[in-house]
Amino acid sequence: MKLTLIDISIIVAYLATMVIIGWVLRKKARTNKENYLMGGKKLPWYMLGLSDASDMFDISGTMWMVALCFVYGMKSLWIPWLWPVFNQVFMMMFLSKWLRRSNATTGAEWLATRFGSSGKGVRGSHNIVVAFALLSCFGFLAYGFVGLGKFIEIFVPWELVRDYVPFAISREFVPHFYGIIFTLFAMFYSILGGMHSIVLGDVIKYCVMTVACISIAVIAMINLHGKSLNVPAGWENPFFSWRLDLDWNNIVPAANKKITDDGYGLFGIFFMMMLFKGVLASLAGPAPNYDMQKILSTRSPREASKMSGFVSIVLLPIRYSMIIGLTVLALLYYHQLDLGDTAAGTDFEKVLPATINAFLPVGILGLVLTGLLGAFMGTFSGTLNAAQAYIVNDIYLKYVDPHAPNKRVISMNYLVGLIVVIIGIVLGFFTKNVNSILNWIVGGLYGGYIAANMLKWYWWRFNARGFFWGMTSGIVAALIFPKLVGGLDLYYWPWLFVISLAGCIVGTYTAPATDMAILKNFYRTVKPWGFWQPVHALVVADDLSFIPNRRFKLDMFNVALGIIAQCCLTLLPMYIVLWLKLPLLITAGILLIIVLILKRTWWDKLED
Repeated sequence: MKLTLIDISIIVAYLATMVIIGWVLRKKARTNKENYLMGGKKLPWYMLGLSDASDMFDISGTMWMVALCFVYGMKSLWIPWLWPVFNQVFMMMFLSKWLRRSNATTGAEWLATRFGSSGKGVRGSHNIVVAFALLSCFGFLAYGFVGLGKFIEIFVPWELVRDYVPFAISREFVPHFYGIIFTLFAMFYSILGGMHSIVLGDVIKYCVMTVACISIAVIAMINLHGKSLNVPAGWENPFFSWRLDLDWNNIVPAANKKITDDGYGLFGIFFMMMLFKGVLASLAGPAPNYDMQKILSTRSPREASKMSGFVSIVLLPIRYSMIIGLTVLALLYYHQLDLGDTAAGTDFEKVLPATINAFLPVGILGLVLTGLLGAFMGTFSGTLNAAQAYIVNDIYLKYVDPHAPNKRVISMNYLVGLIVVIIGIVLGFFTKNVNSILNWIVGGLYGGYIAANMLKWYWWRFNARGFFWGMTSGIVAALIFPKLVGGLDLYYWPWLFVISLAGCIVGTYTAPATDMAILKNFYRTVKPWGFWQPVHALVVADDLSFIPNRRFKLDMFNVALGIIAQCCLTLLPMYIVLWLKLPLLITAGILLIIVLILKRTWWDKLED
């Protein structure tokens, strides 16, 4: 155990600060429902952007990305497109402002602006999006819980703790025990202080993470200077052909096994599938999680766009400074690391904690651990807040007690928060590893989400019944397919999409179109582009001064530039740490040109 008194003091000070924040802000959060769940929609966009970026800087995802960077090198840049990571670009360019114009509290409440607030189909669409939101929230809570436990176990060996625990714990459940302890801290400040304490806590955590990430990058650069990495040919090249062609046999043979197990060997096909799925997923808009809640919490549609753009700028360079820094240290001193080699193979998800434990100096180790603990707590609290919003706003206030006084609403938020945490912990006990639940969420569950949520923006005839049957068929298929079909979830995703799309179309044409008054109001307020001609004609007939949204081509042009810029933001810290000067200059030049163009084609044209 390498933790010193200084490191432990930094961690304890951070945890105490989070508890104090929750306690101090509890009165402000209790003012009303909107204050508790959305910060009263008064928080500035850059604070929400920092908070959103902090929530995405989660400990489990970072462990996964360090493992990817170790094995796949610069080509690991593309694998997070599974989420897809570039959905932030679509939101930045147009979807965030469309979403924010609804002035809703949750994604389920937003549906009323598109389909109305009454009718059997509307109730079904409302219920299915709540079910999806809760499924994904519980999945992300379990995902974070598992990653945290694996992470802490390396720094606090069970042998040093078990004598102080008044009950026996099986070795396999030690990570879960650690997960429960730190989950309780996250639960306390997020349930008491609501969105206000979540955002403030995230900003503090981001500042800690920035210092930690830059420190790791500098340490890695110092250790690498004058040396070369023992990696396969092509490891430092982000570009690829049909096959991955990274041969680790004479270096780290276990890495070849991971590539085979991951199913990424035919990288060209994998990339095309990711891109196809990613574009459709991005067009569907944000999933009903903490990301959507932050967008709906902004002060205006213009600020919603700024917030989504700011996320990539503050997240990617800092996060990848840590990822490439730890990867370089792990490659330089691989044989000194304990990665839990067993008959089942090497656990590359332990590269991050093992490298931190082995090579970071006193003080920096404490900062990094604090930042990563904060990363878990930020993701956990943001997801918890989203789950609370759906259960209280879209179940309790809609069906149980619509006229509940403010005090009862806040009490329900407390109770629901506690129940959600318990469910997330229980699910964590049944999760094998980080990668398995990640693949299920992004490859499987989201396959049932995309078709219905894409059509709701762009096709006027799409109705609530189509939304319900599209979501239902997709989610049921996503739950069944993993048991029927082997292999990577991404490869059977097209079948999920086709099944969901069929449900959308059949459901839509077995019910009348949405009331035209609702469609006209939606079209006037949100101003989407797409297949809205019949509604457009009626809106213009009522108001000759109405100006439709004709920015489809400009938005797509900006999206293409934004995705390239996002890749540049990812590559810059990697080239810096690896001392690759020419690629660094080329990447910086491309990024500068794109920024100058987007200043004219996006920033100067932002509107509410």
